[in-house]
Amino acid sequence: MKILTIVGARPQIIKAAALSRAIRTGFGGLIEETILHTGQHYDANMSQVFFDELEIPAPDINLNIGSASHGKQTAQMLQGIEKELLRLKPDFLVVYGDTNSTLAGAMAAAKMHIPIVHIEAGLRSYNKSMPEEINRIMCDHSSTLLFVPTPAGMKNLGKEGFILNAKPPYTIDKPGIFHCGDIMFDNLVYFSSLAEKSSDMITKLGVEPGRFVLCTIHRDNNTDEPERMISIFRSMIRISDTYSQQVVIPLHPRTSKLLPEKLPAELYRKLCDHTNIRIIPPVSYLEMILLEKHCSLVLSDSGGVQKEAYFFQKPLIIARPETEWVEIVENGAGIIADADEERIFAAFEHFLKIKPEYSSVFGDGAAGSFICRTMLDNC
Repeated sequence: MKILTIVGARPQIIKAAALSRAIRTGFGGLIEETILHTGQHYDANMSQVFFDELEIPAPDINLNIGSASHGKQTAQMLQGIEKELLRLKPDFLVVYGDTNSTLAGAMAAAKMHIPIVHIEAGLRSYNKSMPEEINRIMCDHSSTLLFVPTPAGMKNLGKEGFILNAKPPYTIDKPGIFHCGDIMFDNLVYFSSLAEKSSDMITKLGVEPGRFVLCTIHRDNNTDEPERMISIFRSMIRISDTYSQQVVIPLHPRTSKLLPEKLPAELYRKLCDHTNIRIIPPVSYLEMILLEKHCSLVLSDSGGVQKEAYFFQKPLIIARPETEWVEIVENGAGIIADADEERIFAAFEHFLKIKPEYSSVFGDGAAGSFICRTMLDNC
């Protein structure tokens, strides 16, 4: 069986590591994988380091698209992916999540009648102002095999008219829907111990394990709107000042570029000069695991980081008005605070008093193998 895997953004590279590893260790003689990198994240710290660190084979194809407007970027990806689909004629096109790379891959394959495998299907924020929400909906409704990480994802698809218990043969009109667990959990199980051996980043940062907040902010509605960015970073300073709390902020390239432009000069200086706040460049996946594993709390607008906080049983403050990972909030392990200083501060104080309980809602760490077997059974 031949598959073409599309990646383009950092989270997709991480997810692809789990599937590539499952193919290599259990299905090497049965599945031939070709990896196409669109170049959506082209910075070495956001892309290449992950291929090296996660033992993913170098991409067979790199479109080198780079940053552009949604329309221009997606159009260039469509053109490049279509060319490779014509050349390779895969049995399945595999896409992950909800980026423009995912959308372009799904659109190109669907129009060429090549079955699409969507990993991380069924997620919904119910906020169509998010580009990611449009991408994930369009991809789900173009796919032949949908692999859903959580029960909530299954319910979402049922609401949209998908037949959850459809029988094979599966088609784009009658897709197969599979609750498989979260492929990111596969990686956490595999790489957690390796991360401890590979880096002394916690020591180098000079932070105390279990005594620092980890903050990641990258979504455009947070970075492009000054009021939202000001509120988020004011809350970090306030938390640090009030509770002598150390804060570590790995800066996404988008945030790094816009931070001095969007923050008032005085606030920017205070943030940069603060003795308890560490602003650092983007980190590798293993370094991020270390930060998540040893922090006391996570503040983030990233979907992947939300899940990883839950995996490591860390209280989570969500800097968005909603989340597609509703189980985290329902279990009391996460609070939606949006970009609101008062709500972020109140959420932090809540978690000082109340320690969440955690249950297993993201599978057993073997989603990659399940996906491989299911593709082979339906090729």
